[in-house]
Amino acid sequence: MEKQKGFSLIELLIVVAIILIIAAIAIPNLIRARMSANEASAVGSVRSINTAEISYNAAYPSIGFTTTLTRLGGTGGACTPTTATGCFIDSVLSSGTKSGYAFTPGLNGTATVPLNNYSIIANPSTPNQTGVRGFCSFEDAVVRYSTSAGLTNPCPATLAPLQ
Repeated sequence: MEKQKGFSLIELLIVVAIILIIAAIAIPNLIRARMSANEASAVGSVRSINTAEISYNAAYPSIGFTTTLTRLGGTGGACTPTTATGCFIDSVLSSGTKSGYAFTPGLNGTATVPLNNYSIIANPSTPNQTGVRGFCSFEDAVVRYSTSAGLTNPCPATLAPLQ
């Protein structure tokens, strides 16, 4: 009787079971790492928007701050700075979504020209999948966070500042 070459069905099933166990351990950690990266990107984006708002206010003092992201950004390619497109942030961020977060600009007070206030809110696009925390900031440029996603404008000054 000749010996057969190859693996038996039992041996193959054991290997598949081991791979599935390893995947079950690794995938939740991968998802947590991705959410953490999205949150770090959102904080960086809020800081970029703060810097852009301050720069826009300095460049166009007769207008003050702006309440639209399109005025802070441009339309891809070569950007010409104007009051409608300040060219301070990239076109991806000026679209309002980046790295699993949605960015909503608004006012943090009354709307008088020149605007002396603004507010920016960053909420996860899909809570508990793209991120857990919501972030916000206003003209003091301090990034604040909330463990409950779904922040609304204006940014509450009572939220804990990000360390």
